[in-house]
Amino acid sequence: MLMVIVGDVALRNIPVPGLPRGLAWSNEISELMLYLITMCVAPWLLRRGMHIRVDVLLQALPPRLAWALEWVGDGLGLLCCLVMTWYGARAAWASYTAGAVNIKTLVTPEWWSLAPLPVAFALLSLEMLFRMRRLHAGPRRPRHDAVSAG
Repeated sequence: MLMVIVGDVALRNIPVPGLPRGLAWSNEISELMLYLITMCVAPWLLRRGMHIRVDVLLQALPPRLAWALEWVGDGLGLLCCLVMTWYGARAAWASYTAGAVNIKTLVTPEWWSLAPLPVAFALLSLEMLFRMRRLHAGPRRPRHDAVSAG
């Protein structure tokens, strides 16, 4: 993605005989790569506990109540991930069976951009189950660092 953006900016600002003035498709590729990077890294970040977590209230509550609220949060997280997996898979399949295409600078099958969504959310669902297992096996208090590998 970095090379595409740098190449586009360089070609727009430095005229090179025989080469185009910029890369017409660079914005589209950059958008898709940003989405793909986000989908690929989300399960890993949750696994490492590097996701955004605001737990000021949990740390102020009695430990057992905070632990119970951790369960509520993990349960809601699992439910959301499962819903996104289901609807993402349905959308990708519908796009594939309909033969839908994205027509911008590049013409690509729409399902190519939809396919990473259910995969990423299925992995996030699995990690939520691992988090719940660790919460059950650990002490009856809130997580202090949210690191799943710990």
